[in-house]
Amino acid sequence: MNAEILKRVVRAIADGSQSDLERLAEKIVESERKTGHVRLAAQLESILKQPKAKRTVAPPVTDNDRTLKELPLSRRHGENLATLIPTEHLEHHMVLPDLVEQRFARIEAEYAARDRLRTFGLKPRKTVLLYGPPGCGKSLGAKRLAWNTGLPLMKVRFDVLISSFFGESAQNLRTIFGAAKEKPCVLLLDECDFIARSRTNSKDIGEVSRIVNSLLQLMEEYDAPGLLVATTNLESALDPALFRRFDDVFSIPLPGPTEIEKLLRMTLSTVRTEQPMRWDQLATKLNGSSAAMVVKAAQDAAKAAVLAGGHTLSNTMLVQAIDELQRHDAAQRV
Repeated sequence: MNAEILKRVVRAIADGSQSDLERLAEKIVESERKTGHVRLAAQLESILKQPKAKRTVAPPVTDNDRTLKELPLSRRHGENLATLIPTEHLEHHMVLPDLVEQRFARIEAEYAARDRLRTFGLKPRKTVLLYGPPGCGKSLGAKRLAWNTGLPLMKVRFDVLISSFFGESAQNLRTIFGAAKEKPCVLLLDECDFIARSRTNSKDIGEVSRIVNSLLQLMEEYDAPGLLVATTNLESALDPALFRRFDDVFSIPLPGPTEIEKLLRMTLSTVRTEQPMRWDQLATKLNGSSAAMVVKAAQDAAKAAVLAGGHTLSNTMLVQAIDELQRHDAAQRV
């Protein structure tokens, strides 16, 4: 029997999924018939057709449960090649410049109207590359797209995908794309430069070329029902041919003064702040910081206020939190 079918049988037993077991049994019958074991296939088929004993009805399997059971597995060790983040667990609030917000909104609108667009022979944007400095919100952008389209997020695990065995990494990549085609999702290739670096700048030309070529081919043929989102901090390191495969490519910039103030106010919305807060001065002090750093500074200040036993967060507390983070950031760069 095929090793992959055996794994799925054991997994279905462990999950208590009768419907999965029945489907797998049919696959086993079909497999035995194809290998010439006609008599055995007929015997197995007759067993399947016997009346089923009454049993307690199990609760229905949800879409998320089904997706979890059908996550793509690595060829050699049967490990999950991706992790699933259900829609209800997604972070999705973003503060963006108007032009960037419009780019996201357009992708979401085209996905919602995908059937209507196709009646006019138009293809909705389905593959997106987000680039920009660390902490600016690229991964959060993928989560936001998943939330606003109602799709689960499937994040590729590059640590499992990459294999030292010849051709296996490319096979794992094809397995992931196959899974995305079977189940609508936002497929996230986070920090995709890990597998999409320029073939001309690599010392390991053979292996890099195989993976990049497979990715280029899979994206060229991409017709899954969901979205594909790739992110990178190093857009200059990506293979040039990859950019042409995306329907949309845009940067997530560092927040400006307006976005910084909105991020601070949004993060501190549950905390009482002293009046007046010098939001403009705080935004100036955080100029050049990533969105992640702005949010962390606000959260650290809020926690300091709570732990101090006070009910009001002061301007001074927030300045102290910003100073501490900036000193830590400067030390990390040395």
